[in-house]
Amino acid sequence: MAAQLPQQLSHLRDQIDAVDQQMLALLEQRLNLVAQVGEVKSEYGVPIYAPERESAMLASRRQEAEKKGISPDLIEDILRRIMRESYTSEKDSGFKCLNPDLPPITIIGGNGQLGRIFVRMFQLSGYQVRILGRNDWDRATELLSDAGLVIVSVPINVTQSMIEKAGPYLNPDCILADFTSIKEAPVQTMLQAHSGPVLGLHPMFGPDISSLAKQVVAYSDGRMPEKYQWLLEQILIWGAKIVPIDAKEHDRNMMLIQAMRHFSTFVYGVNLTKENPQLDQLMALSSPIYRLELAMVGRLFAQDPVLYADIIMSSPNNIAAIKRFYHSFGEAIKLLDTQDKAGFIQEFKQVEQWFGDYAQHFLQESKNMLQQAQDTVHK
Repeated sequence: MAAQLPQQLSHLRDQIDAVDQQMLALLEQRLNLVAQVGEVKSEYGVPIYAPERESAMLASRRQEAEKKGISPDLIEDILRRIMRESYTSEKDSGFKCLNPDLPPITIIGGNGQLGRIFVRMFQLSGYQVRILGRNDWDRATELLSDAGLVIVSVPINVTQSMIEKAGPYLNPDCILADFTSIKEAPVQTMLQAHSGPVLGLHPMFGPDISSLAKQVVAYSDGRMPEKYQWLLEQILIWGAKIVPIDAKEHDRNMMLIQAMRHFSTFVYGVNLTKENPQLDQLMALSSPIYRLELAMVGRLFAQDPVLYADIIMSSPNNIAAIKRFYHSFGEAIKLLDTQDKAGFIQEFKQVEQWFGDYAQHFLQESKNMLQQAQDTVHK
């Protein structure tokens, strides 16, 4: 029996290898079909991401998997990964141009990381795109005066000055927009600098994305929304989700989503260097959740420090909120100093009540993320 076991294993592994080859062939076939789907979507202006279609398809495949005795979660994980690759493939087919008569688009700061993404997306949609870089202002009349859309995509600390600088060159019909992560001040500056259509945009993603599918773009109306409705629809065709929000409300939310979160991560990273652990030991001993948290800290420090300094320091409201967080941290430390376990539990339950049903929702969502993170631990 012992002598036969290796031969049996070898035979079974050969069969597994053969099945894997079949799976690769099927994946190739599926991606080829996706490419054809992308061409049809491009021709008819259908968004590459259709949430209803995706949800229905996943629900159906989960039911089919369960009938076959296969984990529904397994098939959903596999399909979601395949679809992520599919969205990238569909992008390469290009997109329908919703405003073919639009004069040239100029992106101020189009050589930057975020600017380059949108230069590419507009080009894939058939628009003529021009870039105005920091050394091109001697050509401002040429690049701005006949533009149908001008987007300001520059660092936060110079956004308003660039808007004011561009304003005098714009024709009254030109749409003026920005990509800044704050909205109230830039939108007000655009309204003052330009008499035509104004739109505040905030792409809620970094420059390392492979597709706009499922990405979020927040927008704040400025002036003449009927003039830029096509642009919002064009972003939808690219696969993004657009979220309308008042500029002031946007900034209040970003105070929590970006400024406070980034500052907390910054402080944690600074403290790590002072504690000075051996990073490889931390990695070896980490549970998936701590590894994921550590990865998010490392991710921050792998990026541009100027960008994060600008985000955090972009508003006095951000700094005031961070100071309130600092006060809350101090209050929580008092519970430790006094060994007030009952007080800790009471605070814990109050936060749990505030989250309500979202607590269980986030518990399940994070469980799925942690399972995926665990799969990459030994890569």
